[in-house]
Amino acid sequence: MKIEQLRTLVEIVRHGYSVSRAAAAMHTPQPAVSRQLRALERELGVDIFRRNPKRLLGLTQPGAAVMEVAERILADTRNLAKIAHDYSQQHSGSFTIATTHTQARYALPRVLQKFSQRYPDVELMLRQGTPAEIVELVRIGEADLCIGSEASEDVEGLAAFPCYQMHRVVLTPPGHALLKIRKLTLEKLAAYPIITYDAPFIGRSRLVHAFHERGLKPKIVLSAIDTDVIKAYVELGLGIAIVAELAYDRARDRGLRAMPARHLFEPNTIHLAVRRNDYLRDYVYEFIRLYAPHLTRETVIAGQRARQQRQL
Repeated sequence: MKIEQLRTLVEIVRHGYSVSRAAAAMHTPQPAVSRQLRALERELGVDIFRRNPKRLLGLTQPGAAVMEVAERILADTRNLAKIAHDYSQQHSGSFTIATTHTQARYALPRVLQKFSQRYPDVELMLRQGTPAEIVELVRIGEADLCIGSEASEDVEGLAAFPCYQMHRVVLTPPGHALLKIRKLTLEKLAAYPIITYDAPFIGRSRLVHAFHERGLKPKIVLSAIDTDVIKAYVELGLGIAIVAELAYDRARDRGLRAMPARHLFEPNTIHLAVRRNDYLRDYVYEFIRLYAPHLTRETVIAGQRARQQRQL
């Protein structure tokens, strides 16, 4: 059995049981991918996939068990390379962070600045997406960690750590009628067109839920994943915005006014998540410490092992 055969299996599943898409992702001819799969099934003596004459339909019961082990073996293979690199080149390497736009734009710049000063030879990469997308990037090994809202809490194979609570503000153009109100209410907000985050974001669902609990229906006229886009349309007068508190800076956002909304909406808890079976380089632990000082190396390692110990 070869590592390449296991990698072929994982890529086929990852690409929706499509041999052609897996071959393209691996930069390998499709017949070679099919041969690797057949060789693996002969070696194991079981059918890994359910099939019809033209395509793969899904994993068989033994195939699902094989897939789980294959993912673990490939993760351990990556870990071996990380361990070797950690001891031979302790202050260089690559580091991929998957996160949402709000975190990348407003929470991470100063942390990454400090990190880069300390580790100038580490190549940093930010991958932005929705909470579900960034979790998947970590799960499949394309990012070392992710930072976002609660989407990572119950994902199999990930250890998630709460960092802090993120509250909301209401943004309006200068001179808006809401600015004359001493204390905001949901009823007052519901009277105006609202611009906020796209549907995959937990903040959007909690916003809608808060209105619905009061028997109100918010007039959401525009949604986006990018807070800067949301703010731009508020400045143009298309509506008011409900966004993360950390996304507003009075000095920078001179064309906007902010009103506190902590009393109206439940906060989101921002989590940092890593793979449970992953070996983290020393500089990854240092980044975690810079971002969330309460998350020590010992805390992270204990969290990665917690579920494994409960299963024994």
